[in-house]
Amino acid sequence: MHALVIGAGIGGLSAAIALCRRGHRVTVIERDPTWSVYGVGIIQQSNVIRAMDQLGVLDAFLDAACGFDAVEIYIPDGTRVARIPTPALVEGKPSNVGIGRRALQKVLGDSAKALGAEIRLGVTAEALDQDDTGVSVRFSDETEARYDIVVGADGVYSQSRRMILPDAEMPEFTGQSVWRYNFPRPEGLDALHVYNGPTGVGLVPISADTMYMYATTPEPDNPRYPLQGLAATMRAKLSATAPAIRELAEQITEDAEVVYRPLEGMMVHGPWHKGRVVLLGDAVHATTPHLGQGAGMAIEDALVLAEELSSHDTPEAAFEAYRDRRYERCRYIVEASLAICHGQIGRGPPIDNHKATAEMFAVVSQPI
Repeated sequence: MHALVIGAGIGGLSAAIALCRRGHRVTVIERDPTWSVYGVGIIQQSNVIRAMDQLGVLDAFLDAACGFDAVEIYIPDGTRVARIPTPALVEGKPSNVGIGRRALQKVLGDSAKALGAEIRLGVTAEALDQDDTGVSVRFSDETEARYDIVVGADGVYSQSRRMILPDAEMPEFTGQSVWRYNFPRPEGLDALHVYNGPTGVGLVPISADTMYMYATTPEPDNPRYPLQGLAATMRAKLSATAPAIRELAEQITEDAEVVYRPLEGMMVHGPWHKGRVVLLGDAVHATTPHLGQGAGMAIEDALVLAEELSSHDTPEAAFEAYRDRRYERCRYIVEASLAICHGQIGRGPPIDNHKATAEMFAVVSQPI
């Protein structure tokens, strides 16, 4: 088939790779003409390493990443209360990695292009007109083309979702936001460090000499902070955290290096497709980052979607089977992540991160 993938992020590129490997012709369009991505890192856990192996890109992925095999949990005063070994799902490979987002995009983008995917930047789909045999797409550059299927991988504010499922759930602000910043990696940081408290903090190794910090803070009024002074604002947000985090915060000095994002969540409980147009990733199950599984769920979606397309006679049957396989796993991640978020900001009972992390690993280690 000829497939159009809308969105050249993690989910869209994974879909392009998975579809190309099964013999389909793929065109990917991306709204951003510069194909830019945040310069901070991302956690990818054991199920993602397994998924990268299934995508056929594991070696390039691990070469660009930093592996580790444990999660350490700290309470707000800085006392370590647990070190949780994390199970590997690919023999001889790490059970988790940290990787720079730009490095991850390069691995996936290079792999998609090497497999023959066409990637067009600065283009959006303005209209999707479908019938029983395909989808006619009108693009923002005034060109048109016809495809057998369309995959909407265009994020939490998906234009594709609005086109095909206008009454579906919409993203909702959680009351919390996340701040990210890169630091030199200290000697001995060989695990993800998670600090509990009203301001949740994590330290993630992403290379031999770099780590990044994420910090989740209560932001009930969903403010927008100006770029000027953003580093000082982030430092202030960390003023009541553990001593080691406060000391690290003194290195936050560059406004332009701070990445700030309000956290939103959404789960589409109804269909994930209409006719020959299907959605994946944040377009149907946007999660907060508390369990580190947003990208992982999108990558798994891509694998399952391509597999089901090879197992059914019609795209519609494949799309239904894909959603049936993915719904409960993605719902669990969205709801369990949101429970941690609400516990941190007092909108729900506090969640034990030790227990939640162990439970999450048990769930995602199951076959997709």
